[in-house]
Amino acid sequence: MSKKPKTEEKALAKPKKRFSRLSMLVNLLVFMLVLALVAAYLVKEYFVRAGHHSEVVVIDVPQGSGLNAVTKILEDRDLIANATFFKVAAYYQGIESDWKFGEYEIPAHASMADIQDILTEGKAIQLSVTLPEGLTSWQFVQRLNAVPELTGEITEIPAEGSLAPNTYSFLRGDDRQLIIDRMQEDQIETLAQAWENRAEGLPLNSPEELLILASIVERETGNAEERPIVASVFVNRLNQGIKLQTDPTVIYGITLGEGGLGRGLRRSELNRETPYNTYVIPGLPPTPIANPGKAALQAVANPADTEFIYFVAKTLSPRDGHVFAKTLDEHNANVANYRRLESEAN
Repeated sequence: MSKKPKTEEKALAKPKKRFSRLSMLVNLLVFMLVLALVAAYLVKEYFVRAGHHSEVVVIDVPQGSGLNAVTKILEDRDLIANATFFKVAAYYQGIESDWKFGEYEIPAHASMADIQDILTEGKAIQLSVTLPEGLTSWQFVQRLNAVPELTGEITEIPAEGSLAPNTYSFLRGDDRQLIIDRMQEDQIETLAQAWENRAEGLPLNSPEELLILASIVERETGNAEERPIVASVFVNRLNQGIKLQTDPTVIYGITLGEGGLGRGLRRSELNRETPYNTYVIPGLPPTPIANPGKAALQAVANPADTEFIYFVAKTLSPRDGHVFAKTLDEHNANVANYRRLESEAN
């Protein structure tokens, strides 16, 4: 029997080799498809499936926490179904170092995907502190230093009047100085706007003088509606060269803003010449006596058009505001009525 030429044998072997490569490619495609199906199953099963925790859970992510630390926190609180898969998913998405520190509220049944969004987008719980109008800088610092969720004690008292009263939001662990900085920036902006939009003819030579007078108005009344009227009294007095004669400035000269006086003013204190005793000195005191809010600044920048020179409390309740007078006789009658109310109360 004759043998086939070697070249023919090689030719016959080639189709088998091609078939083998095709088979391997098909197997690889099948394997990749299975792998994709498994991955899709795992994503659905572990990553986007609703969590089994039935209540809102609050967690704290310390500053500088990495993926391992974050995963450990979530695992300890039983918020993730699979720690390994949580890490793999983070690496796959390129967010293994994108965690934002702070206090977070994890909704009931949040999935691992939901949790990753919350922690990487910085959706931390917003806390807040209210710093009301009329407090001194010393009082503001005492309040901020007493907020336990803040860090970094404030040791230097900011300039009086330089802080804007408001409610400020912050995250747990924020530095107290950040809030002071925001308050100062807000006050600079508010004062600049008030000065720019002020009425013509005011007896004030600078934004600083407007700030000083606004702090006096702020301490004299907490009634928003009468602030422009109270401001008009002081503007009228300055225009006519009459001393301001306001108790809050005298009190500030005694306490220097470190809390309240806790008693009534003595006659000797009203007669003593100090930089803040507006019963003795002409014009404005040298600095603000508190931190005025936006409304007080605007009231001084645009006071009511009145001829009032005097005012006294209408009743024993500060909420009832004041009664105003153009003449000393009218004012004395109003004071007598107030004294009568005091006598009846005692």
